[in-house]
Amino acid sequence: MSRVAKQPISLPKGVELTVGNDDISVKGPKGKLSMHHLPGVSITQDNGVANISLAEGTDDKFGGTARALLANMVKGVSDGYERKLELVGVGYRAAMQGKSLNLSLGFSHPVLFDAPEGISIETPTQTEVLIKGSDKQIVGQVAAKIRGFRPPEPYKGKGVRYAGEKITLKEAKKA
Repeated sequence: MSRVAKQPISLPKGVELTVGNDDISVKGPKGKLSMHHLPGVSITQDNGVANISLAEGTDDKFGGTARALLANMVKGVSDGYERKLELVGVGYRAAMQGKSLNLSLGFSHPVLFDAPEGISIETPTQTEVLIKGSDKQIVGQVAAKIRGFRPPEPYKGKGVRYAGEKITLKEAKKA
């Protein structure tokens, strides 16, 4: 069994783990998440700790994956995930209109983005977008989709970037 799969997962207060025949569900203060059972992997729970074990004679390739996915679900329903985006460029702005994100990114039209179910989007300032949710994969996908409207360009660095992302600028063409 892999080193990752051997590590136990501690369940914080208020988090319930339910292991069914076909799926595993985790319920907490931030919501409820579920995933399918991976083949050959069994999950046991005792005294607020979940452990991963593999069936005898099965390939151990799913052990670490199951443990990582379960740990992400536990963290998501207890603390949640967030991703911060920055808008860099003259006139680039973001504002919330109800449940839609209105982005001015230098196009002839504003870009409207509707947040999927379970995701909340906030704009603390006009050039910052904060994406929050309990599912790590969906939060990352929404952030990537918003960034994809105007990715940072390599000459001036204008565009939508992740907070703290370093953009390597290219040198301008010399005449």
